Amino acid sequence: MFQDFDPHRPEPSREAVDALKGPAVLEFGANWCPICQGAQPLIKDALASYPEVDHIKVEDGKGKPLGRSYKVKLWPTLIFLQDGQEIARLVRPDDRDSIAKALAGLRAGG
Repeated sequence: MFQDFDPHRPEPSREAVDALKGPAVLEFGANWCPICQGAQPLIKDALASYPEVDHIKVEDGKGKPLGRSYKVKLWPTLIFLQDGQEIARLVRPDDRDSIAKALAGLRAGG
C-alpha cells in the first residue's frame, strides 16, 4: 500500500501500532518536505519487493503524539516494525539499498 501523507487522515494511536501483527513500516514526514519528496522514489522502489509489508505514512508535525512517542526529530523517518516492535530505523534515507536491507531484516525476523 503506497499513499501520500494526508493531514486529514487521523494518525493511528501508539496502542494500535504496538498491536500490529506482522511486518510494517511507519514513515513519518510531510507532503511539503522536499527531503521527504526526494526520498519517495527510493522508498516506493524498495517497498515494491515487499508487498507483505504494511506501509503506514504518518503526517508528522509539532504536537503529533505518534511521532513524539517514537522521538522523531527529522523527516523522513522510517521505523521498521515486526508485530508492533521496532526492529530498525532509518532517518533521511538516501539510498534504496539501506531501505531494502532494513526490509529484509523484517522478513528474516518475521
